Amino acid sequence: MTAAGLFQLDALGPNGPFRSREPLTINDVAGAPVAELSLVPRVFVHRAMAALRRAPTMPYEERLAALTRAGEAFERGTPAGLPTEDYARLVSRICGMPIAVVREAAKQIARSLAGAGPDAGCARPTAAVESWRDPATRYGRAVWTRRGDVFGVHAAGNHPAVHALWPEALALGYRVAVRPSRREPLTPFRLVSALRDAGFGADQVVLLPTDHTVADDILREADLSMAYGGDDVVRKYAADSSVLPQGPGRSKILVSGGDWRPHLGMIADSVAAGGGTACVNATAVFVDGDPTPLAEALAERLGELPSLPSTDERAVLPIQPIAQARAIERYLLDHAGDATPRLGGTGIVDPLPDGGAALRPAVFQVDRSDAPQTGIELGFPCVWVAPWSASDGVGPLRDSLVLTALTDDAELVDRLVDDPTISNVYLGDTPTYWMRPDVPHDAYLGEFLMRTKAVARP
Repeated sequence: MTAAGLFQLDALGPNGPFRSREPLTINDVAGAPVAELSLVPRVFVHRAMAALRRAPTMPYEERLAALTRAGEAFERGTPAGLPTEDYARLVSRICGMPIAVVREAAKQIARSLAGAGPDAGCARPTAAVESWRDPATRYGRAVWTRRGDVFGVHAAGNHPAVHALWPEALALGYRVAVRPSRREPLTPFRLVSALRDAGFGADQVVLLPTDHTVADDILREADLSMAYGGDDVVRKYAADSSVLPQGPGRSKILVSGGDWRPHLGMIADSVAAGGGTACVNATAVFVDGDPTPLAEALAERLGELPSLPSTDERAVLPIQPIAQARAIERYLLDHAGDATPRLGGTGIVDPLPDGGAALRPAVFQVDRSDAPQTGIELGFPCVWVAPWSASDGVGPLRDSLVLTALTDDAELVDRLVDDPTISNVYLGDTPTYWMRPDVPHDAYLGEFLMRTKAVARP
């Protein structure tokens, strides 16, 4: 803490914490300053990345033991001097995420740390072994090996749980550099602190907050990288095989055959769970037949969600500073076009007495399955309801991180599973946000980080 009582988010370099002379002030959603983030210059980034490259790889068992200890500390300890409850409250204030969602994300990160080794190993081909020392290589065998040594991460700030994935790179023996989002830098700061306390050296994992002019240096200096962002990020790195872009999810639900009413709860939860901020939240629902009854019922269900401060135990909606909330509202209403509003047509900003504004849910109905609005993804519970028929085919359902299909048509499911632009297919009453660490999210991270190499010895 400084004399002003602001929490210090230092850069965590290879020589320990670094505090800049002119840090960036981090405000809460009400506009009150709560923390200072130290941004590092280009020369600091280059020295840190060089230190990661020089560092030896920790032995496998030591890595897994340290990840387990870090998970325990992150969930129940005081890494960075922050008890878990203080951490959850501060994150909730900074990014407007409901505090119950932050607590659950902390548990998810802890579980992922503890299981990072086995979870990362799920990507290993069954015909491959983990080491050339395996007796099987005497007869010639595929060995699973890293594609590089240094992994860079441009992290997102929409949800703390995005930091549950990249520790798998540590489990696989990579040294990792994380550039935190200015929107929510506290989770990676506390996580990297926990990893260092647990046994990872300062030359194994670093936290490098930077401005935008320096950010790409981290990716250029790394062997492989993962970058979160919007469509602009996906386009920027589409041709770069060393960068794994993590863009919008555009997750969808298809209702084809049967009565949708028993599934209304699942559909509403898919839209709004976790504040509706994640890439796995449903942004479009396609209905075989007249979508109006479902759209109206969904609007009624989502309209019941309360507007509360993010630190309230009953909070379920995201909170943003008033100016940002108004900008999101303008974007929504400007791009709704000819869609029929079922909820949120007059606005979605609900100012709160103590500052900031809740982003109220929005439900809009479009008149055709290929309406461009169905591709709009926003960081709050916002959903587009569209008609669909078998003659429309798979086309309107493509480009989905998750597609939940309520259908008994096995041939349709075959086409959905075979489509390369649909990353995950869930059937029946399975919400789009369902995840498990040993099940691929957007493929296994290990598929990107690792390769097989033939080894034969006498």
